[in-house]
Amino acid sequence: MRSDAMTKGVVRAPHRSLFKAMGYTDEELRRPMIGVANAANEIIPGHIHLDRITEAVKAGIRMAGGTPVEFRTIGVCDGIAMGHEGMKYSLVSREIIADSIEIMACAHPFDGIVLVANCDKIVPGMLMALLRLNIPGLYVSGGPMLTGRTAGQSVDLISVFEGVGRLSAGTLDDAGLALLENCACPGCGSCAGMFTANSMNCVSEALGLSLPGNGTIPAVHAARVRLAKEAGMRAVEMVFAGRTPRQVATPDAFDNAIAVDLAIGASTNTVLHLPAIAAEAGFELPLKRFDELSRKTPNICRLSPASSTHIEDLDAAGGIPAVMKEIAGLGLIHTDCMTVSGRSVADILKEAQVRDRTVIRPVGSPHSPEGGLAVLFGSLAPDGAVVKQSAVAPSMMRFSGRARVFDGEEAALEALLAGGIAPGDAVVIRYEGPRGGPGMREMLAVTSALHGKGLGEQVALLTDGRFSGGTRGGCIGHISPEAAAGGPIAFVKDKDRIEIDIPGRRIDLHVPQEEMRKRMTGWAPPEKRLTGVLSRYARLVRPANTGARLEE
Repeated sequence: MRSDAMTKGVVRAPHRSLFKAMGYTDEELRRPMIGVANAANEIIPGHIHLDRITEAVKAGIRMAGGTPVEFRTIGVCDGIAMGHEGMKYSLVSREIIADSIEIMACAHPFDGIVLVANCDKIVPGMLMALLRLNIPGLYVSGGPMLTGRTAGQSVDLISVFEGVGRLSAGTLDDAGLALLENCACPGCGSCAGMFTANSMNCVSEALGLSLPGNGTIPAVHAARVRLAKEAGMRAVEMVFAGRTPRQVATPDAFDNAIAVDLAIGASTNTVLHLPAIAAEAGFELPLKRFDELSRKTPNICRLSPASSTHIEDLDAAGGIPAVMKEIAGLGLIHTDCMTVSGRSVADILKEAQVRDRTVIRPVGSPHSPEGGLAVLFGSLAPDGAVVKQSAVAPSMMRFSGRARVFDGEEAALEALLAGGIAPGDAVVIRYEGPRGGPGMREMLAVTSALHGKGLGEQVALLTDGRFSGGTRGGCIGHISPEAAAGGPIAFVKDKDRIEIDIPGRRIDLHVPQEEMRKRMTGWAPPEKRLTGVLSRYARLVRPANTGARLEE
């Protein structure tokens, strides 16, 4: 056992003395010691209840003969950090979470580990740590939030963001916005749509690093507590069996995760996180792999923001196992992959059943024959860009518009709310990439305001930053190389013509090469006075098309 290094032998008497100062008994110190990373806090709705989930995990560990050892991690609420300087810290937190778990599990050599989280960058940070450590363990989600209800309609966080735009456009009054504000988020859990948090929770299940049901069981259901207990038990069983995360998260397992990602129309942020997670497993996951699989994977689920269907509906329809079973018939799922449940994907799919065909469509009649995400290349994005094509209106799949250029999100939002954006504009928000932001902010405030003002099917939005999983419309992010690295997006000017062809996977800036060379002459990125973690991050971060990982 790894924990023998701190609990066994005469020379470890001082170490045991410190454990006993905390109330641990000799019997507890003889058992496998399982670290439990708890991301609970009082700033994220998806994490406010994680102490209860963690207690269930610890109960499972004890039932299986192990000793749980809980510690905490940080977490940023993307919704609360959205639209201001706070969002610069969200992606940065992913690396710090992974590093902090590595520190805790190596300084105190646990025999196994269970990671408890729910939202945005916390989930991928934990999965990165799990594969980096490669000790027996698994991930447990706190589960999705239930949807809000008002005037007989389902609403969620995005309804409120779009409500701000509707207020600006005069189609919603103050009382209506207040009603949305009070109804949209009815309780604990990760925000109710197929946004980044739920996308990553579903992807973790498809990857095999969490138990069946992890992605979709609502936060307030008793089944979520039962799953947490089972996860604690499995961690101990994995220790005795010697099963490690890298034995599960193979290249074939990542293909499974991408196929599910595409089938359910998940967040564009998965294209940022999965390559970073794969790197911790020891291999590269190129951007083109997402597009190769997207060409073959039908989009069979459309959840908010692409429809009024939510994660609780997907759970009732059979969840991720039902989605995997549906697309497995097309040869898109490697059913021989093992999972942390101790069962193969094939064994799990034997029990899976699609219970609602309005939520999980047959592969023979999908929402679209291609997956939810598309990767674009072209003169504006030589190294690639990403769009959630399942949330793009048919009229916007091909678009040609005049550039409206903004150096930063705030300037774009101010112009939009003041009526300075018109139909046919291609809004370019630059210097928001991993290095240039720094931190690659999400643009949910801008995209939601576009829809609220009725421009969602008339204006494209392009950025070297990111978009929330709650984004819909002709919004193309992760443009690489980014502006701060001297990518073409740095040299776009107002009124330049930009052409987008999502079916053709192209995004082009129509400016003659000679003119581009003139614009590049003497160029330097804007100087930003950075301190602390943002300064270190800007110096070390890699491009978005490689997962925005840090240099070793």
